[in-house]
Order: sequence, then C-alpha cells, then structure tokens
Amino acid sequence: MKRQEELLDSLFPKDLYRTLVRYGLLFLIIVVLAVYIGNLLFGVNSLEVLYNLGVQEKTLKRKIEFYKRENARLQKEYFELKELEPKE
Repeated sequence: MKRQEELLDSLFPKDLYRTLVRYGLLFLIIVVLAVYIGNLLFGVNSLEVLYNLGVQEKTLKRKIEFYKRENARLQKEYFELKELEPKE
C-alpha cells in the first residue's frame, strides 16, 4: 500500500493537484463571469427590449401617418368654411 502511494506521488506530485485545482477554479470563475456578462449584453432582456422598440417604432409611424391625414382633412374643412364666410 505504501509502495502504491509512493508511486502515485512520484507520478502526480501534490503540488500538481494544487495547481490543477487553482487553474480549474480560475477557469470556472472566468466561464461563469463570461456567461453572466454575455447574458447581460446579449441575453433575453436585450433582445426583448430591441423587439419592443421595433414595435413601438412601427406604432409611432402609424400614428404619424394617421395624424397627417387627419390634419389634411381638418385643413381642407377649415379652408372650405373660411371661403363660405363673407368677405369684409
């Protein structure tokens, strides 16, 4: 049994385990941070906001066109009524 432990220690020193654990933890932390930051920048919330802004833009454009037509109709009505008034 002691011979087996000596053989394992000679093949894989304890410092190697510590180094692997440290690099493994560092790698895990970096991956978690990268996923978190990526989710913040490109995640569902960002895509949802972008989609909602697109919908809002289309709605506002439709409203602008409606108000332009309404304005033209009211101007026409105004000028027609103005022509009917007696001139001084």
